[in-house]
Amino acid sequence: MFAKPIPGRTTAAAEGNVVLFLIGMRINHFWALHHWLPVFVAMPRMLRELTRDPQSGLLGHHLLSGSPRTYYVVQYWESEEKLLTYAAAPQQLHRKAWSTINRYEAKSRQHVGIWHETYIVPAGNYEVIYGDMPPYGLAAATGSLPLERRGRTARQRLAHGRKAAGPAPAEPVDK
Repeated sequence: MFAKPIPGRTTAAAEGNVVLFLIGMRINHFWALHHWLPVFVAMPRMLRELTRDPQSGLLGHHLLSGSPRTYYVVQYWESEEKLLTYAAAPQQLHRKAWSTINRYEAKSRQHVGIWHETYIVPAGNYEVIYGDMPPYGLAAATGSLPLERRGRTARQRLAHGRKAAGPAPAEPVDK
């Protein structure tokens, strides 16, 4: 039922860019249940839809609470393109939920706040470490490796990611 910790120190097996998507809501007025509850239940439905489709591009996610008012999801995606494709697909739940929110925007926005942030983190610009943890975060999404496979220090692990990404593209020269 519960994941067992992996003894020792590990890191994520991620290769290349990491697409991190954060999305959440804030209940501004608890008494306005009919305004915020549809927003609250929409995300688990979308996550089930994405999890059932391995081609969707969602690698993993964590549902979190910041307080009794704020709830959010940390999502790891295979690519920026797959995230944007899902968001715009008319047959998917996200598009339907977004249309509903926009239709009731004037009434609902004062009762529930919504937000999202998207980060495209280039290879060699992220480093993770887990100590005696079950797979979590990026490692749950991409797999875990013994820490030494990527380097003993943060500097070495970051350098490993940069080497795997290959040389940086040449800057254009102004003439």
